[in-house]
Formats: sequence, structure tokens, C-alpha cells
Amino acid sequence: MIYTLTTNPAIDMNIKSNKIVPAKVNRTIETTYFATGKGINVSLVLKHYGVKSKILGFFGGFTGKYIVDELVKQGFDVKAIWIDNPSRINVFINDGENEFKFLDKGPLIPIDKQVKLKDVIEKLNDCSYLVISGSLPPNVDDSYYDDILKICVRKNIKVILDISSKKLKDLLIYKPLLIKPNNDEIKEIFGYDVSNEEKVGETLKKINKMGAQNILLTMGSKGMYFYNGKHLYFCDTPEINLVSSACAGDSALAAFLSEWLFNQNIDMALRKSSATGANVAESWGIGELKNIYKYLDLLNVKEVF
Repeated sequence: MIYTLTTNPAIDMNIKSNKIVPAKVNRTIETTYFATGKGINVSLVLKHYGVKSKILGFFGGFTGKYIVDELVKQGFDVKAIWIDNPSRINVFINDGENEFKFLDKGPLIPIDKQVKLKDVIEKLNDCSYLVISGSLPPNVDDSYYDDILKICVRKNIKVILDISSKKLKDLLIYKPLLIKPNNDEIKEIFGYDVSNEEKVGETLKKINKMGAQNILLTMGSKGMYFYNGKHLYFCDTPEINLVSSACAGDSALAAFLSEWLFNQNIDMALRKSSATGANVAESWGIGELKNIYKYLDLLNVKEVF
């Protein structure tokens, strides 16, 4: 069973408006709300591809209740650690010309609740893969990642990491099955330049030697690379009209996992990942995922080496 962990879930409020004018009343055209969080998004897209998963995380207040209620309606088993303070609300605004993102830092998590989540993971008896995605709440120390990964090592749980924390570099000692940085995170966390294909290859080889067994590098409209310690692959991306980039990276990861974990078909995994990420980026939230198979035929995967 795949479990996804979202320590800082959210409600995403997506607003469509006319051009935003400072100091004026700006009217919205459309507003939508989504129960979300990076790990939650992975579960939602896995479900779209017929792959079951269970959801772990901290949830609090009226917003946390909304998130969990929405997930339960969709048939998910949510193992919620409840806190008193409300889960966060993120705001995304598209005025037809630009996209604006306002991300809340999230609630504080009491120490006893942090311990409870680790206890829940320790007692899982059906967890083969744990996908850890997104940021930690503001008062949770980066060493919390170490605590969780040590549990996973003891229990032989394979870990997939999609975090933007600089702690990612240190966590490679636990040999995660897969990490999914983007090009900006490669620069910020590892200090490497991936501005051309030769540098991508050199960089991913170095990160693999640090402990990451497999690396999925996403580069937005420039495509994505996958390195498995032996071969480097590249997949392009379809041209789209961007609506919101929120959820796109998480959805791309889920699509990749839905194929790669079970079939080891790298060509299909990369094309499905690229097509899904693009389709989500041209939608509010995850959207209806109607264009994926149209895009699949437009995409190409090449083996770089």
C-alpha cells in the first residue's frame, strides 16, 4: 500500500479575475475551493489512475474538517492527526495576464501531536511506500524528517521525497527510492547548475552517489529528466495555456509513480507524468484530467545516455 504524508495540508482558494488594479475594488469572476496539500494531490491523481493510497497528515479546525470530509467523500482512508488550530488556506489569483500566489505558513503543531504521527507510522503494517511531500509546519524542526525516515528504514518502507527544504540533501543518507526536485530546487539545495543537458547528467550522477536511488527532475515547460543510476532519460512537454501551476508538480509525480512503481515502463511513466502535469497546469486545482491521453501522443522520450 502507498501512503502519502502531508504535514501542512491546505484549502486552495483559486480566484479568476479581470486585471488587478491597486487601491481599487477588484471583482472576482470565479472562485473555487480545493482540499489539497502536496501529498494529498499525489493521492488524488493516483486514484485517477486506479492506484489506491492512504492519507496521513495533521488537520485542524474548520478548514481541516473540510479537507478531511472532502477526501472521505472521495473514498480515501484518512489517518488524521487532529490539532486545534485551523489548517491553512492558500490563495491563487489569475487576472488573465499574471498568476499571483499567496501561501499561508500553516498552524503550529503541538509536540505530542508530532509524536503521535510518528507512532502511527511506526504501527503501520500495510505500508510499502511512503510519499513525503511539501513543507513542514512552522514550528516543526527539520530533524522530524530524520525521525520519520529512520522509522521507514527499520520497517523497510520505501520513501519517495518531494520536499523543497535544504534538509533534502542530508536525507539522502537514508537512500530514498526516489526524489523529485525541480531545477530551482537543484540550485538552491545542492548548488548545482542544470542549464543544459550535459550539466543535468553530471548533476544527477552526483546526487545519485549521495544516496538518491532514482531522481525525477522537473523543469516546467522545459520538460523533465529521469535518472536511475545507470541511464538518463528526457521527456518534453506539450504547449499549454497556463491557468495555475499549483498541483502540477505533485500530479506529475503521482502519474510517474502510477506507471513506474508497478510496470517499470520508463517511457510511459515519463510521458504520462509530463502530460498530467501539463493538463493540471492548464486547470484550476487538479482539474478534470481530460487532455492527458491527447498529450501522450505528442510527447517524446529519449535516452540521453
